[in-house]
Amino acid sequence: MIAPGTLYLVGTPIGNLGDLSPRALETLSGVDFVAAEDTRVTGALLAHCGIKKPLVSYYEHNLRQRGEQILSRLKAGESCALCTDAGMPAISDPGCDVVRLCHEAGVPVAAVPGPSAVTTALALSGLDTGRFVFEGFLSTSRKSRFEHLAALKDEPRTIVLYEAPHKLRRTLDDLLEALGERQIALCREMTKLHEEVLRTTLSAAIAHFSQTEPRGEFVLVIEGAAPALQQAPSGGDVEQALRRALDEGLTGRDAVKRVSEQCRLPKNQVYACYTGLIEKD
Repeated sequence: MIAPGTLYLVGTPIGNLGDLSPRALETLSGVDFVAAEDTRVTGALLAHCGIKKPLVSYYEHNLRQRGEQILSRLKAGESCALCTDAGMPAISDPGCDVVRLCHEAGVPVAAVPGPSAVTTALALSGLDTGRFVFEGFLSTSRKSRFEHLAALKDEPRTIVLYEAPHKLRRTLDDLLEALGERQIALCREMTKLHEEVLRTTLSAAIAHFSQTEPRGEFVLVIEGAAPALQQAPSGGDVEQALRRALDEGLTGRDAVKRVSEQCRLPKNQVYACYTGLIEKD
């Protein structure tokens, strides 16, 4: 049942059109009009579903004017489905401004949940999903970009970013420089025929994409900072980290490598701690 004067946030497929939910289909069929970030993309989805609805575009550069127009129609009793090009509208998307306008004006907003690139990539990554932060796109300004990354240096939660293929190589370089070596999952073409998840390290990803042309939109899932990274490790901290690694069954070489990456210390310094530890034992 579609309620008059209500804005519906309708999640749309991030790739595979078969992921459109029955409730989303019912909502798109029942509203008076559809507001879309790109009317060509949403128009193609509606055509695929056999739905004909008036489309209104909203995007970064017409939000103020179109947002007021959408709000005016809602206040007059029309119902509207808000869609982004893929996934949930208003998430790293200009639709959040339309939602804000509705809340400020007392216009009802309802959600019809659907696919999300953020949670899909997290699930595929194999990294810690218990706690995470979504950071959207990095700024193209070098100063703003490194300020953003500097703020994430000691972030212990898993970090999720969006990136376009033509910016991926630069972003990987910047991530390694700002965060140090980390585990990363690079997810592309999710839910599509050529879905790919590359689970590796930042340095290995840089090497891979120096030889391979990035294609498709990427979601990057990056390992959070280890607790030892939040303050300069003491010799005792390094020794404890080595003992934990050895207790897990790692070889001395692998234990030194892991602790060196976790603590951002030269391998020879960690190796010296390792040899001292062996001598004690």
